[in-house]
Amino acid sequence: MQLPALRNSYAQLPERFFAPTDPKPVSEPRLIRFNQPLAEELRLDADQLTSREGVEMLAGNRFPEGLQAIALAYAGHQFGNFVPQLGDGRALLLGEVVDVNGTRRDIQLKGSGPTRFSRNGDGRAALGPVLREYVVSEAMAALGIPTTRSLAAVLTGDPVYREVRLPGAVLTRVAASHIRIGTFQYFAARHDVDGLKILADYAIDRHFPQLAGQARPYRALLEAVVTAQAGLVARWMLVGFIHGVMNTDNTAISGETIDYGPCAFMDAYDPSAVFSSIDRAGRYAYANQPRVATWNLTRFAETLLPLMSTDENDAVAEAEDVLRSFQSSYEAVLQRGFRRKLGLLTEAEGDLQLAADFLDVLARGEADFTLGFRRLGDDLDAAEGQGTARPLFQDPDAFDAWSARWRERVASEAADTATRRAAMHAVNPKFIPRNHRIEEMIQVVLGGDFTPFEEILGVVSRPFDEQPEMEHYADPPRSDERVLQTFCGT
Repeated sequence: MQLPALRNSYAQLPERFFAPTDPKPVSEPRLIRFNQPLAEELRLDADQLTSREGVEMLAGNRFPEGLQAIALAYAGHQFGNFVPQLGDGRALLLGEVVDVNGTRRDIQLKGSGPTRFSRNGDGRAALGPVLREYVVSEAMAALGIPTTRSLAAVLTGDPVYREVRLPGAVLTRVAASHIRIGTFQYFAARHDVDGLKILADYAIDRHFPQLAGQARPYRALLEAVVTAQAGLVARWMLVGFIHGVMNTDNTAISGETIDYGPCAFMDAYDPSAVFSSIDRAGRYAYANQPRVATWNLTRFAETLLPLMSTDENDAVAEAEDVLRSFQSSYEAVLQRGFRRKLGLLTEAEGDLQLAADFLDVLARGEADFTLGFRRLGDDLDAAEGQGTARPLFQDPDAFDAWSARWRERVASEAADTATRRAAMHAVNPKFIPRNHRIEEMIQVVLGGDFTPFEEILGVVSRPFDEQPEMEHYADPPRSDERVLQTFCGT
């Protein structure tokens, strides 16, 4: 097979870090979608990967000579409960490529069959969750939010059995790496300090090479991961994204969004919004995400304590000092983002209260989060009490009172309307992968028609453009279209 030779630096670590695994072949692999722009970014040959041999590789049927796939070992807190051994139960790391920016990125198959970590599972993925991850991860990339990416989706020709019989599929996922907080927890749970040091040094070399020469590299590693996660979660909040399963095994130290299971974008703004069918207590509700991120990072800090100091008290004090920086890092990104969403080009006292009050008006008015911000930009030159944003609100009088304050603040800045509108539309998407549209798409695809998948993928890949021919994809769901629960699909 003349396919890309993939380096696998993780496979050079000690064997307790992973399990070499051959994927279980599938019967009739068929390419559903190949991400040509991403392939070019990764410097991969699209013709090779979409050939018969390439699709066989993307399905996990056969690999180029010398390629040994591995399943990574990790642990994790799942809904607050610690599980000492999880690992890649249905995913295999094929190796790494160096992209056009000189960054090493993992190529992983998801749904490729059982591994040593499958825990009696079949190691497979159903078509619906594969397409959901493809669409949502590519939407997140288009929104400028750090994320894993989707390179390809392949039908296997074999069924998987969940509540019902479903077509199977394999997703090819691309990530800066697949090192998770749970990876560090795996070694900490085994009191394997040598393993922790090897992992931490590998993580520094891979993600934060500038830290290698520092006097306290492991404190610096904690600082870097805290900063990355603070920025990531703030960016989720700015677009109304709810991850759904913020377990420590779903928290990548690279600061990328990973593992799109029961995720969702909010329609009507509700800080307590929960969509995951398994999050019955609301642990991972929209408004809880910053607090959960801090909790997860505290678990990460605990794993680094033996590396930070031989004196446990000193190490704890040092870690606590770093963890306190999360809130300021998070708030800096969030506040800057909300100013931009409101079209404020300068900083002034009262801006943050103005943003908080708009969120309150959105919540009380049961107004759509995405369109609420987008239409502010549309209405910059609309008359007071007019415009397209006002009809979104159940209580338009409250919106009018807030809008008067906002317009007064906007008028205090010297910027023309066209410039301000362009700036607002560059950060306030018109199109997001709305739950009801994704569920509609999946149901049609299960009937054999992939047209809606291609259509929604095309729309959310251009979230800030007007796309008048696709206007219906911007509409919030009617009451009978609302999707109240999303599912993991494991």
